[in-house]
Amino acid sequence: MALTVVGIVVYALWPSAILVESAKVGRGLLEVTVNEEGQTRVHDRFVVSSPVAGRLARVNLEDGDTVRQNEVVARIEPVPLSQRERQEVYARVEAAEAALRQVRARQAHAREDFAQVRRDRDRAVQLAKSGVISAQALEQARNADITAGDELSAAESSVQVAASEEKIARAGLIGLDADAGRPAPLIELRSPRAGRALRVVEKSERVLPMGAPILVLGDSANIEIVTEVLSTDAVKIKTGDPVWISGWGGDRPLRARVRLVEPYGFTKVSALGVEEQRVNVISDFVDDHKGLGDGYRVETHIVVWASQNVMKVPISAIFRRGQNWSVFLILGKYAELRNVEAGHRNESEAEILSGLSEGDRVVVHPPSELRAGTRVRFD
Repeated sequence: MALTVVGIVVYALWPSAILVESAKVGRGLLEVTVNEEGQTRVHDRFVVSSPVAGRLARVNLEDGDTVRQNEVVARIEPVPLSQRERQEVYARVEAAEAALRQVRARQAHAREDFAQVRRDRDRAVQLAKSGVISAQALEQARNADITAGDELSAAESSVQVAASEEKIARAGLIGLDADAGRPAPLIELRSPRAGRALRVVEKSERVLPMGAPILVLGDSANIEIVTEVLSTDAVKIKTGDPVWISGWGGDRPLRARVRLVEPYGFTKVSALGVEEQRVNVISDFVDDHKGLGDGYRVETHIVVWASQNVMKVPISAIFRRGQNWSVFLILGKYAELRNVEAGHRNESEAEILSGLSEGDRVVVHPPSELRAGTRVRFD
């Protein structure tokens, strides 16, 4: 009888098992991403502005209208210019000519770079067939070829835009004839490329100063993504890195690729009032982005590291204990405290380099009362 009473007391005082969440250590794909909000932007955007001071005729275009290359988009009747305005017109023409020379030089440089990268890619294909280089090196060569092609296309577009800007600047010379007592010729502003009117800034007839914007043109089919990232994250991002686009309004993420990490940063004040150094990362869509326009908000996930066969656990299973990463490993009915070496991590998973084996079961979101040797139970 006494032994029975003692057994009942011991059983009553014996600590009950703690119910915990658990997960198995497994292998699979792990991606480390830089996550920030981004914004779409028409790649070949440019502003049609008034080359001279004058009276703008009513603009017949509406926002979103399609325009053809060399189509007249606005007309201006110039007014007589002062001496200062004359000098400004001459200076503007000289600046436009210098800009055109600069982008033509850049185009020639991009064309040579593209030819060299194309030769490197062809050599890499042959070397990969012979087993001399790895598949990763071949993929890098192909990515470099795609990037160089995009840079050449961008340089060619820049030449077209600069040539149009030079024509617009030269149109300002027409206004110099208004002082001769003759009727001032009407200046016609033409679209340098086919595209759409993204925004009509000045719709009604009125007198405009020289340089006033009239409308914004661009090819809405050629859209890029601009993402402002912290400078500490920008150093991890490379040209050609894959990008996932979510939160754009569709039912699935879209693929994109980093084209450019801008070489300069800028200061921006966060919502908490903290000054941050930010860098623009420019990405191009890989998937069809039909439905997206200029200035749309998206969420970008730039992949800076990825591996297909990584031993990993949920990020909520690991925690800091001193200088080490630790987990609670479930052995039978008890929890064992185990130090592990953690590698790459993202918002949901962590790479385990040592300390665990595939198939082990660990505690997820360990409760505060959990200790080494505590009895546990899980579903």
